[in-house]
Amino acid sequence: MPNFLIIGTQKGGTTSLYNYLIQHPQILAASAKEVHFFDFNFSKGINWYRSQFPAIVDNQNTITGEASPYYLFHPLVPARVYQHFPQLKLIVLLRDPITRALSHYYHEVRLGFENLSLSEAISKEAERMQGEIEKIIADENYYSYNHQHYSYLSRGIYIEQLQRWQKYFPSQQFLIIKSEDFYANPGAIVQEVLKFLELPDRQFNEYKSYNAGDYPRNINPEIYSQLKTYFQPYNQQLETYLGKKIDW
Repeated sequence: MPNFLIIGTQKGGTTSLYNYLIQHPQILAASAKEVHFFDFNFSKGINWYRSQFPAIVDNQNTITGEASPYYLFHPLVPARVYQHFPQLKLIVLLRDPITRALSHYYHEVRLGFENLSLSEAISKEAERMQGEIEKIIADENYYSYNHQHYSYLSRGIYIEQLQRWQKYFPSQQFLIIKSEDFYANPGAIVQEVLKFLELPDRQFNEYKSYNAGDYPRNINPEIYSQLKTYFQPYNQQLETYLGKKIDW
């Protein structure tokens, strides 16, 4: 069974962090970095999920976990995780929602899932997302393509996502990290995560970037200003909620 989950955010460094952690001799990797049990594969049952992890021998002091960044955003996941693993440690990477949204958009373009221009995709998000959360909640087997792929703005409203998770889990079970801090000093953040997981420090020879997706830096200033205005009140609410300055 897992001891920890990296639950998000998408395009926030989760792949790099997970790949660093599984280099630690006391952290065993799951069958895949993103098992996606609590969002896409919940109908397969808890025994299937357990089979995705290596057997843990108590006297070896080893742990295991996975990293599925859609977990943070999916409305049904917190209750599902709590139902089966109420003691799990939860790791959250939060990236500046503007750069996260831009990286997300160009990621979808590269994968062939997005055909609209950036400005069109942003303006049509509300229309694309209309009613999708209600459908997910009403039918636990419903899969929303739009909710997964076209949630450029919605995924950056971190305050709502954290509040949904913390209805079930106390704050001491969370480690919340700014992605920018992780990018700037991955070694220090990895040590912070290992301390949170109650494991001994470990320095690695290399901290290469995994699954990095670049995007053009010549973004239309009007779009950037629009995103800044959109996210500002949510960022302020997040700072109040966390009790610390975010500086995005």
